[in-house]
Amino acid sequence: MRSAQPYLNFPGNAEEAFGFYRDLFGAGELTILRFRDLGAPDGMPEEEANMVANLALPLGDGSMLMASDVPPSLGGSVTFGDHAYVMLTPDDREEAERVFAGLAAGGTVGMELQTTAWAEAYGTCTDRFGVPWMINYEGNVRFEMP
Repeated sequence: MRSAQPYLNFPGNAEEAFGFYRDLFGAGELTILRFRDLGAPDGMPEEEANMVANLALPLGDGSMLMASDVPPSLGGSVTFGDHAYVMLTPDDREEAERVFAGLAAGGTVGMELQTTAWAEAYGTCTDRFGVPWMINYEGNVRFEMP
């Protein structure tokens, strides 16, 4: 496997969430495909036809964070939980601290950013959009399995 791309579902605010992520990470432009671009199904309300069908945000080194909205008229719903995280590996501790603070603002902290057996700086939080994140800056820590 060459790479894995986290894919997130939102209840109608994917574009807002990814505008925040783009600004926070200093990432490139958003590539947005709307349901109307795909030929929205008959009977889909106009506001849902304008929802995000697919969105991609380049994060560097070929990594992408991707998402879509889940229109109620298609029978879907979004339930946020702790079953999935997006794990970020920053280049340095300063970046780890900046990104963690940005994601935790308005959200909840699961584990404060701290030194662990496997990382110089590791923490978890759920951002204000309900997305769980892990920040893992390994630094000089070299964890070996017992």
